[in-house]
Amino acid sequence: MFEIITSEYSYMHSLSVLVCHFMRSEELKETMTQTEHHHLFSNISDILTVSTSFFEDLEKRHQENLLIPDISDIVEEHASKHFSPYVSYCSNEVYQQRTLQKLLTTNPLFKETLKQIERKPECGGLPMISFLILPMQRVTRLPLLLDTVCQKTKACTAAYGAATRALKAISKLVKSCNEGARAMERTEQMYTLQKQLEFGKKKPFPLISASRWLLKRGELYLLLSEEGGIFRRGAGRLCHLFLFNDVLIITKKKSEESYTVMNYATLDQVTVEKIENADPPSPPPGKSGSGGTARHGRRALLRLLMEKDSEGRREEIVLSAETLSDRARWIAALMHREKEKPDTTPKGDLSQVEITRAYLAKQADEISLQQADVVLVLGGEDGWCWGERLRDGERGWFPQSCARQITSRTAVEGNVRRMERLRVETDV
Repeated sequence: MFEIITSEYSYMHSLSVLVCHFMRSEELKETMTQTEHHHLFSNISDILTVSTSFFEDLEKRHQENLLIPDISDIVEEHASKHFSPYVSYCSNEVYQQRTLQKLLTTNPLFKETLKQIERKPECGGLPMISFLILPMQRVTRLPLLLDTVCQKTKACTAAYGAATRALKAISKLVKSCNEGARAMERTEQMYTLQKQLEFGKKKPFPLISASRWLLKRGELYLLLSEEGGIFRRGAGRLCHLFLFNDVLIITKKKSEESYTVMNYATLDQVTVEKIENADPPSPPPGKSGSGGTARHGRRALLRLLMEKDSEGRREEIVLSAETLSDRARWIAALMHREKEKPDTTPKGDLSQVEITRAYLAKQADEISLQQADVVLVLGGEDGWCWGERLRDGERGWFPQSCARQITSRTAVEGNVRRMERLRVETDV
């Protein structure tokens, strides 16, 4: 419990640095538009206000009793009634990151002014981004701290009941923050992609839907299609795939912000399989001995079958990925409906890893991880792991290099018990 108080004080102090030295800097404000300033700092002043109020109540309880008998009621009160500004802040994350990146790459005056502020001793040598992400880190840290309180409190007591109620309240907040951020990011992404995809003579597909989101996108090398198929003339070219949770769209890249749709199919009409130890398909006429077939070997091939494509026809193509892990990730994403089915393997039989350094997801099928996160490993290929984050069940790919195998059987079983308890107590 004491850690909750001390960490809140440290967090509150860092927020005040962000507000006083960055957000309220007139010099920095003059380098950007009012909209950019709002996207960058959002409602961080409100976050500082609720953090200060929360800390003051915690400190008051500490002053009343130095042993701090219990603070769960204070956590529950603030999480359920006062922490709503966190949802707004987290929902703005996609605009915040995009605005910061744009300002750093296109606005030299902003970049230089920011560097001058970051050099101040009050900033401790830290860049502004490390302060901007603090609310997201804090809101995901609190459930772990509350879970520790639950573990150290005797079950079936009033104190345990208060601790579990506080854990449930803070978990509900985290869920709202995650859903807000995810919804905003998906909506923004869908509107952007709708503008970038050109269907031409193809029957337009209404992309924007509240129930649709992007699972994965990227380039694969198109090697072969069936005789007479739509891709026959274009065999041997790079294509850009957009995989959503219900439809696959295959395109040809025209520019960084423009793609011509070549074909598409709903995922219930798509099947995929990897091709093992097969000779590469023949290169297109006139390209013998060079081109994609030479660069993209037999090891990373996959066969894609569309029972009904955009024209209602059956289409089979062979694609090549750059690496084995890339192929594995494409196959996993294309088969995501099967992967969503309940896993019957006992959790205790699955390999577990502890994250040794934080990892920030760079693609839609990856998962962001904090140092000390525990992940159940569900699969992997060529230096990448497919796993389930223990604390909340989120799944995604992450580099094997940022994780360490947990070999202690006692630790593995303890983590599984903690996961099962967390899933019950934080089921919101």
